[in-house]
Amino acid sequence: MRILIASLLLMVLGGCMKVSDMAEGSREHLRDAGILDHSDIRRASPWRLQPDSFIYIAQGHFNPVGNTQPRPNLLAEQAFNGFVEYFPRLRRAAAPLGLEEAMAEARSFGAHYLLYTRFAAADDRIGTWEEWDDQRDASRFGFDTGNIQLMLLETNTHYMVDTAHIRTRSGLLTSYDTKPQELLGPPFKDYARRLLGVGR
Repeated sequence: MRILIASLLLMVLGGCMKVSDMAEGSREHLRDAGILDHSDIRRASPWRLQPDSFIYIAQGHFNPVGNTQPRPNLLAEQAFNGFVEYFPRLRRAAAPLGLEEAMAEARSFGAHYLLYTRFAAADDRIGTWEEWDDQRDASRFGFDTGNIQLMLLETNTHYMVDTAHIRTRSGLLTSYDTKPQELLGPPFKDYARRLLGVGR
């Protein structure tokens, strides 16, 4: 009788949720609790793009506020890597550009949209013994953080289709020897999915 009740209970629970859904839910809870890397995307518009949209990706010249200096064009590279799985028609600027320069290049290539990115802030906290030797400041221990601003503009009309703000934070298990720029891959993929209206 006990085996029958246990079997029925497992069947009922198995019918409620798939194992993959349970795993994703667990990852979300661990991210919220600060154990794993976490990112938050705030969009101004629910606008969606067609999968065959041609997007030109560029990064501004602005250096982030904070104590880190990422390499030039890092955001454009990370955005390209995140979008390429979802949008087959992409092109990336070779170097940081001003907004008008980026728009002119996007139009010259025939792109429908310009995704213009900017690293607003980044804080690289102490995460290794070498960094501790360099800084010797106990208040600098903690999680790496980053703030990114995005603008999506139509190239024909210069109309701003969407703006987004991405905040990233390293997790307890992933904070050793990481940099704020290493947290950018997943949020760009997530933003690309949201532009297509595709769930996680």
